[in-house]
Amino acid sequence: MPLIAETPKAPYYAVIFTSLRTEVDEGYGDTALRMLELAEEQPGYLGYESARDGVGITISYWSDLDAIKSWKKQAEHREAQRLGREKWYSAFTIRIAKVERAYSL
Repeated sequence: MPLIAETPKAPYYAVIFTSLRTEVDEGYGDTALRMLELAEEQPGYLGYESARDGVGITISYWSDLDAIKSWKKQAEHREAQRLGREKWYSAFTIRIAKVERAYSL
C-alpha cells in the first residue's frame, strides 16, 4: 500500500477527515480496514492517505461529487459513522475540496 496516493490528473475531489479519538478502541481497527476495502470497491474511488499523531487526518480521493455522495450513503459506512460518533471520536471535521492542480516529486 503506497503512503502517497497515486491520483489521476486534476481535477478530482478530496474528502479530508480530521479527527480526535476517544480512549475506546473496541472494533476500531477492524472497522477501519473494512472501510478501506469497501471504499476501494466504490465507483469513483481514487485512493487515500492517512496519518495520526494525536490528531488524525485521512484524505480520500474521488473522481466526482456523486461518488462521494454514494460513499456517504453506503450501508456499512453509515454504520461505521454511527459507531464513530458514539464510541471512537471525541471530535471530527469533514471537508470536501476540489483539487484543481497537483504535482509531485
